[in-house]
Amino acid sequence: MVTAEPGADAADSASHPPAGQRRAVLARLLARPSGRIGLALVLFHIALAMLSPLIVPYDAAAQGLDAFDAPSAAHWLGTDQLGRDVLSRTMLGSRELLSVTAQAAGAAILWGGAAGILLGLAGGLIDDLALRVVDAFLGIPSLLFLLLIAFAFRGSTEIVVPAFGFFYGLPVLRIARAATRGVRDADYVTAARLRGESAFHMLWAEIRPNVADVILVEGAMEWSWMILAFSSLSFLGLGVQPPTPDWGQMVADARGYLTIAPWAAAAPCAALVSLVVGLNFLSDALGKALGIDAIRAPR
Repeated sequence: MVTAEPGADAADSASHPPAGQRRAVLARLLARPSGRIGLALVLFHIALAMLSPLIVPYDAAAQGLDAFDAPSAAHWLGTDQLGRDVLSRTMLGSRELLSVTAQAAGAAILWGGAAGILLGLAGGLIDDLALRVVDAFLGIPSLLFLLLIAFAFRGSTEIVVPAFGFFYGLPVLRIARAATRGVRDADYVTAARLRGESAFHMLWAEIRPNVADVILVEGAMEWSWMILAFSSLSFLGLGVQPPTPDWGQMVADARGYLTIAPWAAAAPCAALVSLVVGLNFLSDALGKALGIDAIRAPR
């Protein structure tokens, strides 16, 4: 983990890393093949999600008479059971997925990171009790809770985002707590305490900059888990609802026709795999570029 030198000036420098330091981290990330591949894949999917409404060749909801057409010059990835263009639907299939999970990942990083830092600083009985509650939640697969919530609220985004943010913020909390406990007795924190700095100043200027990298890397990993979980909900009919295209929903629609039209399922599967692999590559390379020996929360 990257730590600042003792003293307030070092803490300010860690809080606002100079451009040269950011460039050095980027250079170390791009020096790794996994970093280059991961960054390229993630940026490609983000750009595609933003631009796809402008560049899709067909209306993704338009049904035609050419059902199960094989890939051709007219339909590069073929058509599905309703004659809809698979390429257009695949290009649009990540918009809702990325929007929901990105919001949830941001929420998980914010609340999990803040709670973990506070618990790491507090210690004692409060820390022990809170950790037992967190471990109880982590002991049960979060997808079970999310299935119940999505079923009860019909996949409402207003409910799904905070639900994902809460459950996937628990591993972030654990990582933030462990990182905080590793730096709370550091010399620069002790020096700030002896100078009479407020608890808020120590938290914001001394602790936060030195655990932020760990929290960010863990948050990126949790984002990839969220994408898989949200796609699973869509596959089960509890996520994105028709006619909005979604990769999980597309796979569910095509699973009964794999022998006659495998392309209808292969395209969204390949897109989902490339996004998740890209995020995992990127988070792993980012952790190594920042000098972080990743701490994994139990699942």
